[in-house]
Amino acid sequence: MNQVVDEIADRVRRRMQALRAGKEEPCTASPGPGAREASETGTGNNATGSRECAPSCDVCPNVSSCGTVAAVKNGAARLSPESIRTSADIAPYIDHTLLKPEASRDEVIKLAEEARKHGFATVCVNSVNVALAARVLAGSRTVPIAVVGFPLGAALPSAKAFEAREAIRCGAKEIDMVINIGALKARDYALVLKDISMVVEASRPHGVKVILETSQLTHEEKIAGCVLSKAAGASFVKTSTGFSSGGATAEDVALMRKVVGDDVGVKASGGVRSAEDAMKMIQAGANRIGASASVAIITGQKSTAKY
Repeated sequence: MNQVVDEIADRVRRRMQALRAGKEEPCTASPGPGAREASETGTGNNATGSRECAPSCDVCPNVSSCGTVAAVKNGAARLSPESIRTSADIAPYIDHTLLKPEASRDEVIKLAEEARKHGFATVCVNSVNVALAARVLAGSRTVPIAVVGFPLGAALPSAKAFEAREAIRCGAKEIDMVINIGALKARDYALVLKDISMVVEASRPHGVKVILETSQLTHEEKIAGCVLSKAAGASFVKTSTGFSSGGATAEDVALMRKVVGDDVGVKASGGVRSAEDAMKMIQAGANRIGASASVAIITGQKSTAKY
């Protein structure tokens, strides 16, 4: 398992390095036997395992990016910034969020009512509050989300799976789970995969977002977390809990989008407090925004909220 994830992560790194080297478009040459032979024998400049490239690509310093540039660009454009003309247009992509432990019943009701009024995508709350949110949202297009293993991610996989099942029983339509950060950093990829897979299975048919807590991870760990999340069947990867040392950055969102491609969502959360902040994340490749400052974002204001 570790070797497989390391090989995939290394391939992603090499392709991204090639992109940064300045190649704007993938070449149009077709793969040939020379490329396969070089990758299998370890000869030539194409001894990287990149079978997308033709033999003529051996002379190209960006050989690892061939065949992937278009996919990367499509992934980053999953939510087109051009479709957002005003700050109010961001509303359908926002998870309106209240995760503080002291959240009151009245605050949860207010959150859900705001989401109904402004047309936010979801309401994101702790699992203890999801039944109340679901009742307030009944009949609207906004759906309730529950977080699982929040905010540390350090629970047993079975405990996370149980919490996910219970949250869905109470009305959750999506689950945002925190990855096992310690296992990821220790490169115990089998445990990370099991952890995510059990929550994904427990949540079916509803989607699962995997919170990576990017401020705690190295570049390589972010890539591995995305690879494992996608392999486990997650619907989204998500930057942050909003309760750690840092939140979403455009750089992390762009990296996550490049790794997962166009068939997995990317949610930017933590520190998104204005329409300008939200647009930076969308331009980087996010197609969902997690924020407690949602009303400020869509009305063109700037919030001081932490999440």
